[in-house]
Amino acid sequence: MRLSPRIPGRGCLQAARFFATSVTTPRIPQTIIEKVVQKYSVSLPDGKVVKAGDYVMIRPEHVMTHDNTGPVISKFKSIGAKKIFDPRQAVFTLDHDVQNKSDKNLAKYANIEAFARAHGIDFYPAGRGIGHQVLVEEGYAFPHTLTVASDSHSNMYGGVACVGTAIVRTDAAALWATGKTWWQVPRMVKVEFRGKLAPGVTGKDVIVALCGSFNNDEVLNAAIEFTGEGVSALSIDDRLTISNMTTEWGALVGVFPVDDTLLSWYESVLTKLEQRTFASKSVPPPPEHPRINRRSLDALRATNLASDLGAQYSSHLIFDLSTLVPHVSGPNSVKVSTPLPKLESQQIAIQKAYLVSCTNSRVSDIAAAASVVEGKKVAEGVEFYVAAASSVVQAEAEKLGHWNKLIAAGAKVLPAGCGPCIGLGTGLLEEGETGISATNRNYKGRMGHPKAQAYLASPAVVAASAVKGFICSPNSLDATSLPPAGAPIFSIASGSSDAAEVPQAEEPLFPGFPAAFSGRLLFAPQDNLSTDALYPGKYTYQDDITLERQAQVVMENYDPSFAANVATILPSLSASDESTKSGVVLVSGYNFGTGSSREQAATALKAAGVPLVIAGSFGDIFKRNAINNGLVCLECPELVAELTATYAKGGARGAGGREGELTVDKGHEIRVSMTDGNVTLRGSDGEKTYKVRTVGASVQELWVCGGLEGFILKSIR
Repeated sequence: MRLSPRIPGRGCLQAARFFATSVTTPRIPQTIIEKVVQKYSVSLPDGKVVKAGDYVMIRPEHVMTHDNTGPVISKFKSIGAKKIFDPRQAVFTLDHDVQNKSDKNLAKYANIEAFARAHGIDFYPAGRGIGHQVLVEEGYAFPHTLTVASDSHSNMYGGVACVGTAIVRTDAAALWATGKTWWQVPRMVKVEFRGKLAPGVTGKDVIVALCGSFNNDEVLNAAIEFTGEGVSALSIDDRLTISNMTTEWGALVGVFPVDDTLLSWYESVLTKLEQRTFASKSVPPPPEHPRINRRSLDALRATNLASDLGAQYSSHLIFDLSTLVPHVSGPNSVKVSTPLPKLESQQIAIQKAYLVSCTNSRVSDIAAAASVVEGKKVAEGVEFYVAAASSVVQAEAEKLGHWNKLIAAGAKVLPAGCGPCIGLGTGLLEEGETGISATNRNYKGRMGHPKAQAYLASPAVVAASAVKGFICSPNSLDATSLPPAGAPIFSIASGSSDAAEVPQAEEPLFPGFPAAFSGRLLFAPQDNLSTDALYPGKYTYQDDITLERQAQVVMENYDPSFAANVATILPSLSASDESTKSGVVLVSGYNFGTGSSREQAATALKAAGVPLVIAGSFGDIFKRNAINNGLVCLECPELVAELTATYAKGGARGAGGREGELTVDKGHEIRVSMTDGNVTLRGSDGEKTYKVRTVGASVQELWVCGGLEGFILKSIR
């Protein structure tokens, strides 16, 4: 549904969006993802070449919110914003709780629609389809653009060569108000596909097997670029499925290239759009689609992007598609994947089957399931639920006859939307039940009762299992055409990058941002220090708790003495000059801040007098919350490793310090230069230096403004 008139002159912008920003020489090699981010970065220093690890301010092509639009509206208003910076940037799609017809939910949906109408925002109501599918169908996710969404499966846009990634609700409010927000460019990982899939093996099998094969965080918080001769034989529906589930694999982005397969797919989409009216000379042609049109496709062909020779990747993973058989994920974990022939022999009984979600409910998926159930009936004691990814998908499946075949077999139809995949509406798994689904997540309790068992598989396998009553392959699957039913062949290539690492160039500091952070170093020798350890859950929903009180309880679940120790140290600290920010610098292990999205985990540390945290790595949501609230986060694995070897009990993180203390304090003084990234550590045994990648001007400006909300206020005044 289109609610707002088109803004005159926008067509020129739509055509121009496909031309990448050029950078001055010398040319530093970039991946295709880095090139797209370069195009959508704003306020870059002259000559700046965007690379992995950089903090940049981005102005995405589009930002999508769904049922969570309501809380974003509340955040937008609470900040004091009144006007949407660019109504064409925002897209609303109602898709999660579409089965809920309660007065409360209908009122929420009505309020979201009213807000869209008032601000001229494109709005798609409940029943139009799942937001990610709608964005692909309507061209909001388009090759070589950057489109974000306040939903974790925005990675799916990579299936059509669009850099799609998730944001949090505060970011969405910032984008509405200012048109931009900050982003740290993830590390780049190349995933090379070799060979070709055997008949009956699908994109779902590929990503299920990838999640199970590379299950040691090889792609955690990374941007994946899919390459190799095996890509060309993958259909666009297969690519969308794979990109969609790179989220479960742990990545932040998963992008396929623009190739002949994708260009041909867009030509077929354009043909359908051009045939929306009756085929008659007396009927005028339909209006040109604002995003998918002849001009945009010609521009794409003329300006196709590719990664440069010598572009840098942190890892290079290789996967041989020709060695893959159908795979099943689970139960209750995407990191467990089993070849279907091995699982089939166990005849695991099921009570529910699902062909729903943005992962595998497109026309080809519905067709595959329909061919399996044609002339058959769903097994007694099994409920088989189907929902198209969108109303457009359902209409085409009905026209082709696939939809009626599913209904004739006994499938139960649900409206186009998320439904059971997110644990909402009809047909959830009950205690003790086992289900098989073509969705993307099978975490315990996600699709129903926590004591249920959930497996993931391709649409054909789901349909076959629904008919036979146990997890099995379809009769059409020819075992003689498949490779041996073992694990597929996969490897990590020696030499993780194609070029030497490019050193970070010195950039001018944003006015008002410290030239250095200095103070006492405290070391928490612990990996996976969760947000609950940083800020106990019992305080999370005490809305009237003050920052002073937050400071008193920070780290309480990890080290009850931490807050008092920091309070004792602070009076003795003083900055060496006005350009230095002093305080306690906390150093910890890997995945710091994992867990929930509570912002207080960051605000409590800052309130306690910790302006800077250094870790081996950070939980992505914690890092966003930290930077959004003016807490600086830097990674220095070398420093963490040396502190662990010297001061952690047994030389390993997880059991405190050598003397039994949970937080190690040896009186070390640390200074971190924010201009060149030099870290100087001084102790009784002398001085040592390390190196970190500093934060860019985008994060520095947020810090000066006191956080993202302060930045928004500054921008709209």
